[in-house]
Amino acid sequence: MSATARIRAEFGAAWHSFVRRRTAVFFTFFFPVILIVIFGALVRTDPTGGGLFTEPPEYYLAGYLAVVVMFTPLSRVGSTVARHREGTRFEKLATTPLSRTEWLLAHTLVNVVLVGAASAVLLVVLLLITDAQFVPSPLLVPFVALGTALFCGFGAILGRVADSQDGVIAAANTVALPMLFLAETFVPPALLPEWMGPLIDLLPLTYFARGVRAVTSTGDPWLADLAVLAGLAVAFLLVGAYAIPRTD
Repeated sequence: MSATARIRAEFGAAWHSFVRRRTAVFFTFFFPVILIVIFGALVRTDPTGGGLFTEPPEYYLAGYLAVVVMFTPLSRVGSTVARHREGTRFEKLATTPLSRTEWLLAHTLVNVVLVGAASAVLLVVLLLITDAQFVPSPLLVPFVALGTALFCGFGAILGRVADSQDGVIAAANTVALPMLFLAETFVPPALLPEWMGPLIDLLPLTYFARGVRAVTSTGDPWLADLAVLAGLAVAFLLVGAYAIPRTD
């Protein structure tokens, strides 16, 4: 089999494994919708007042997308690596021609499809139940795909260093929750201390949020953010592939 055929075969196996888990399917697609209903339709934003939600509704599109782009691959890939390691499945895979890089690429493609579909649902719901004014630009596609790939690599790293599937979930939440609120998603930088500026620039999710906001609402330059995100995605995938347990 060629590398393409091996990746396609592993993609099919991973896809069917996901769709058989109804709870996982439900929360992948409906958790971000619940967030929109709570914060976009019920709490609403108040651009003229004080508090957390002081920006126009379209500002928070990047945050809603970030929830799917970050949490889904971190938990899914991390848990899968931990489950395969505990069940000695990597030892079995080592008897096949499938390499660790090909395995991670196949699972990354599954997550890109899932996150892309969930993001499309999210955009439709946001347009229907809020008054957010944004452009559903086709440039969202590379940002979502690269962001998902980045956190797939990150998830593989967590799956290697965590001692169990529960440990992966705990580690993913520990990494993702602070990043979600510091990476220019839900909390504008003006509300944070000035000394946190360099820290915000170190967060990979920052470049996703800036790029999404640039292509959907502000019209700011976005190419540099896409380039940084692409570089980080490649780096995390390479490290993630190296982190997958070696059994050969």
